[in-house]
Amino acid sequence: MSTIVFIDTRGDKLPKAAQEAVTYASKLAGGPVTAVTFGNGSNLESLGAQGASKVIVARGVIAVDGQQLTKLVTDVAAKEGVTTIVCVQDGTGKAVAPRVAAKLKAGHVAGAIALPEGNTFKRNVFSGKAQAFLEVTSPVKVISLMPNSIPIAKGEGTAAVEEYSGDLGPARITVKEVRKAGVGIPLPEAEIVVSAGRGMKGPENWGPIEELAQLLGGATACSRPVADMHWRPHHEHVGQTGVAIRPNCYIAIGISGAIQHLAGVNQSKVIAVINKDPEAPFFKAADYGIVGDAFEVLPKLIEAAKKLNADR
Repeated sequence: MSTIVFIDTRGDKLPKAAQEAVTYASKLAGGPVTAVTFGNGSNLESLGAQGASKVIVARGVIAVDGQQLTKLVTDVAAKEGVTTIVCVQDGTGKAVAPRVAAKLKAGHVAGAIALPEGNTFKRNVFSGKAQAFLEVTSPVKVISLMPNSIPIAKGEGTAAVEEYSGDLGPARITVKEVRKAGVGIPLPEAEIVVSAGRGMKGPENWGPIEELAQLLGGATACSRPVADMHWRPHHEHVGQTGVAIRPNCYIAIGISGAIQHLAGVNQSKVIAVINKDPEAPFFKAADYGIVGDAFEVLPKLIEAAKKLNADR
């Protein structure tokens, strides 16, 4: 019996979600696990701090080809005698985990949010409005973990890195161009997100939003109308039709709180809302709220954040 964890480590640094998944897999297994990844990521040996004893990497794969990556995971699973496979519930995991589950005739939990109790796993349903409890009784299990569901372990181990030597077959995807979404912390990785909507009145007023996010060590986001009007880039759009995020703190400024927006942010640990309309729907979902003009409140928040940083 063993556990492997499939992660995407193609970026310049190890993604937070990948470290969370290794931590989760290690706790699930009750000991060291094998991590499986692809691409040209570096610093893979540091995953030993989260509980990986070995990292198997397919260096030749640079694109998310679901067929190739499924073969990578199933090959390693067969060699390791695996009973549990953990993935991240992100774009890459969603392309691979269901395929792996079908190949191995395994039960699949998509979007687990906690360690199981026995064979029972918990996940969110209906855009986070309810929770489902799934009992998995199959000999092999595939578990996809929602990002920001478990604290990252901070051990001191070092993982051995091995090159995958099997044949994954021809790639069906050709990478013609790579465009990075932007500088700074990627939205799914951010623990603090400062987001704004049409209440900011125009793109020329986004300076304080960016400044507050920088002072708090977070990322910036926006509502869909803001992205549609090209005030902000579309990769910052959060909501049902944009990026779904689960930060520790989500600060919404000048956003009314339409149901489509809430569906993408309501799994945030803490939601703070600033809006001059006391009847704004967002206040019903907020843990903290300020009824006030954003252009009056923001400078005060920025000064408080500067003082906080100075006192550290």
